[in-house]
Amino acid sequence: MPTDTPIAEGDVLWTPTREQAEATRLAAYQRWLADERGLRFDDYASLWQWSVDDVEAFWQAVWDFFDVQADGSRHPVLASHEMPGASWYPNARLNYAEHVFRQATDERPALIVRREDAPTMEVAWSQLKRDTGALAATLRALNIGPGDRVASYLPNRCETVVAFLACASIGAIWSSCAPEMGATVVLDRLKQIEPKLLLATDSYSYNGKTHDRRAVVSDLLRALPSVKTVVHVPGPSALRDGAPAIDWRDAMPWDAAVRTEAELAFERLPFSHPLWIVYSSGTTGLPKAMVHGHGGIVLTHLKTMTLQHDLRPGDRLLFLGSTGWIVWNLQLGALLTGASIALYDGNPAWPDNRALWRFLDEHRITLFGCGAAFLVNGMKDALRPRDIVGLKHLRAINSTGSPLPVEAYRWVYDAVKPDVWLASISGGTDIASGFVACAPTLPVTAGEIQCAELGVAAQAWSDAGRPVHDEVGELVITKPMPSMPLFFWNDPGDQRYRESYFETFPGVWRHGDWIRFTPRGTAVIYGRSDSTINRFGIRMGTAEIYRVVEELPEVRDSLVVDLEYLGRPSFMPLFVVLEPGCVLDAALKARIAKSIRERASARHVPDEVYEVTEIPRTLTGKKMEVPVRKLLLGLPQDKVASADAMSNPASLAFFVELARQLNQ
Repeated sequence: MPTDTPIAEGDVLWTPTREQAEATRLAAYQRWLADERGLRFDDYASLWQWSVDDVEAFWQAVWDFFDVQADGSRHPVLASHEMPGASWYPNARLNYAEHVFRQATDERPALIVRREDAPTMEVAWSQLKRDTGALAATLRALNIGPGDRVASYLPNRCETVVAFLACASIGAIWSSCAPEMGATVVLDRLKQIEPKLLLATDSYSYNGKTHDRRAVVSDLLRALPSVKTVVHVPGPSALRDGAPAIDWRDAMPWDAAVRTEAELAFERLPFSHPLWIVYSSGTTGLPKAMVHGHGGIVLTHLKTMTLQHDLRPGDRLLFLGSTGWIVWNLQLGALLTGASIALYDGNPAWPDNRALWRFLDEHRITLFGCGAAFLVNGMKDALRPRDIVGLKHLRAINSTGSPLPVEAYRWVYDAVKPDVWLASISGGTDIASGFVACAPTLPVTAGEIQCAELGVAAQAWSDAGRPVHDEVGELVITKPMPSMPLFFWNDPGDQRYRESYFETFPGVWRHGDWIRFTPRGTAVIYGRSDSTINRFGIRMGTAEIYRVVEELPEVRDSLVVDLEYLGRPSFMPLFVVLEPGCVLDAALKARIAKSIRERASARHVPDEVYEVTEIPRTLTGKKMEVPVRKLLLGLPQDKVASADAMSNPASLAFFVELARQLNQ
């Protein structure tokens, strides 16, 4: 499709052939339902409707279709339908890692590992199993067992996958932070869960440069007395000749941790036994420590990766994302399907913006996932991957993290591959999967997400709590799902859990996205309805940015918003109130950017910094992020904020004028 061809939201860009549709795992599941359950569905919409009308029958069918292995009874499927508090398979015991290694075969690699500082290598299933068993035995010897927390500060490497699977096999609870995160952000997470063991690297490579993390890890250890052992995974700095010795307390080299071979055994655990702890973005105070269970993730990832994404044995999946983003966890779910996964550690645009596309072609990747920003950047760079490589094995591209604009859909079909299945998907850390995503038997329409996932009772609701059709509303989930968080760690009485999802509409999950479902069953996401910043596919809360900005001596107060909405490009302004006598000059702006880049996230450096005299606040002192965001997006002042509800209504004058300038 040439780039000068007119295209509009809803235009059909790709449709699977009959042969392609019948070859999908989703079609195989539907044939199985007809043969084994006597259930026949004419289309995806009717299959989805059944999956949410009878959630117990649907999830039991998923269990049976994939032959989930467990001890105990499969009944009841759902002991309680209440949200929060739904209780799935209370009498069953299983293990996530056991289901991964059911797929072990040396006919194909388990992992394809790409690093900036080393040649790409393939890891056989036998090697993955051998190292996982060895590390699991070491963990047991270190008195790590079911319920103990193990934290990771590692990049996207083979060792990280081995460590996670070893933890899962023995029932330890995994939690990961990416090494590009600064100490403040990491400690906001790990202090809450008090890990007993930390896996950490001394350095990592990105954009052709080595980033030293030894001092950061030392800071972490000083602040985490619960850590009894550090397993050191050597980075590029440690591998160089003459590298200084690591001086971390209680450190064990990775080689020693996996040296002694041991049989890999699996601890079958209650369905709801914690598998990992992942984190919200920290919008309001500390990040929420979300706990997902072995059983819920096994069932959900089998369904999502197989039926929605059509992964098959022999496929190869690469999903760009750091170890601190939930897509890393989701990518591991591909191992449950018999697919291989490619771990891409480093900048996909290094040493040039063709590097990632060459890798996809050379390593025969069949499904490629990325943040929408990666595709948009390729479009803006006028890149034409199809003129560089053949991509003959590439069957599907997934885009997530933020809405994919219509123009980027056109670019993919023109510049990447005309017969690829392009799937925009939207889910969350909260459920470790998708709410609205893709199905391999449906067409692709420009600017739209193909469907709601099976078993996900997704609707758009008005502020009054009523479903709306073909209108923008709040994304809600009206029935329980197995991968909803079991609870938040260290959340007495589940107070934060309830406030996060169930305060607006009691008994119904409100996710915090604006969404519209079309009459065709497709969906359009319009961004966050709360103040979470989803920047280049990486979610981060404003509180984490404030924490580092406001520690600068010149900055008294601050507010940040992201103005991505309805196809607008991301524009993230930061507003600061300075201490008396300070000036917002180029040097201070550079220091603000440096502080955010090094201590919070390089992807959340603001596009512009403005000086204001006051930050708008409510009567209770809360920063008015959402009203300011809506104001700057062009909504009238009387629709976004009431002066009576503000402690300083005059502070809005600056933002009203800025909104006028931005929306001219």
